[in-house]
Amino acid sequence: MQEWIVWALIGLAGWFGVSILVGLVLGRMLALNERGRVSVRSDEELVEPVRAVDPVSPYEPRLKVLVVDDDPRLRLLLKTTLASDEYAVEEAASAEEAIELARFFRPRVVVADLGLPGRDGLWLSGQLKLQDAETAVIVLTGADTPVEAVERAGADGLLRKPFSPVELLDALDVKSGRWSPPDDLGDANDGDAQLLEYARDLSRLVTVERSSRLLLQQAYLQTVSALADALEAKDPVTGSHAERVQHYALELSRAVDKSLLLDQSLRYGYLLHDIGKIGVPEQILNKHGALTPRELSLMRRHPVVGAEMLRNVELLQGSGLGVVRSHHERWDGTGYPDRLGGEVIPIGARVFAVADALDAMTSDRPYRNARSWDEAVSEIIVCGGTHFDPTVVAALARRESDLHAIRNSFAAAVA
Repeated sequence: MQEWIVWALIGLAGWFGVSILVGLVLGRMLALNERGRVSVRSDEELVEPVRAVDPVSPYEPRLKVLVVDDDPRLRLLLKTTLASDEYAVEEAASAEEAIELARFFRPRVVVADLGLPGRDGLWLSGQLKLQDAETAVIVLTGADTPVEAVERAGADGLLRKPFSPVELLDALDVKSGRWSPPDDLGDANDGDAQLLEYARDLSRLVTVERSSRLLLQQAYLQTVSALADALEAKDPVTGSHAERVQHYALELSRAVDKSLLLDQSLRYGYLLHDIGKIGVPEQILNKHGALTPRELSLMRRHPVVGAEMLRNVELLQGSGLGVVRSHHERWDGTGYPDRLGGEVIPIGARVFAVADALDAMTSDRPYRNARSWDEAVSEIIVCGGTHFDPTVVAALARRESDLHAIRNSFAAAVA
């Protein structure tokens, strides 16, 4: 037999086997699908419907909660409290409506007001337990309802109005409701007291959130400072350049436009402006003579490298990233890396260019000695309109004494 015929027969046999396997799998799936269907033919068949999947199973992870209250404001309040992926919430305005809804919704927990129109919450609790003994019922009341009466009705827990959102969530967490009722928080004849309690609880949560945010901001600042220290360790000749020039830039920002400092990313951009120098070899950073064209090209890459390093850092999203990339641009368009000019240069970078030049000229470098403060200020004023934004240069002239005080404070700290 020819070889191609053998291979053809093998291929047909394989295809036939795979077809049989796929047919068996599809047949099994169809059978399971038919078995899982529930047909609704009459009211009698709905008396004991198929039990819903347990809420904690992976097929239905949300906890089913039925909220029953005749006050639409409180229903909205409760639904808002439970507005998350953890809960599937339905609502009813009366006990009778809740009974009908529960037959199909199959709630795991029912939160019901005691004073409902028509049948009250205690009657509702008893009826729900007859439908499904595993349904947990939490009764809400603003009156002095005895706990014993609630227990006799089959309810699993009692919350006295006004209650806090935290109390409600705690009650739902245990689901079965087997807890001691919370302390009486006072009577309430309407939803106003409940709204007040929610406002108080929200205020406490906001206080906690604000404290957490301050701690997070401190952690951010410590991380940024550590990055700046790492750069200083690589280029020790500059001393405390990053911190000093950050203080200069903040002072100039206030003089130019106080609203600039509403962007918190500027503070971090001022401190991390030279982070890209981590990628520059130390022999170039600390070279005593003039840089070769190749070395100069490597040095001038640091703004782009720094911006690329920090582009996904949340605290730099804003004007701060513009400072890192554009702080060597010049007003006349002869700077780098993008040869931007005039007001196209980000305002933060224009402010920082003046602060950076002031500190660079008044600090020792491997290739030259520091110039005096007055000489540096005069040089910057002369370069207003060419190297630097004239508006920022004018702010420097107004705040020169404040900037000099910053310089002196750093010098005193080193001494």
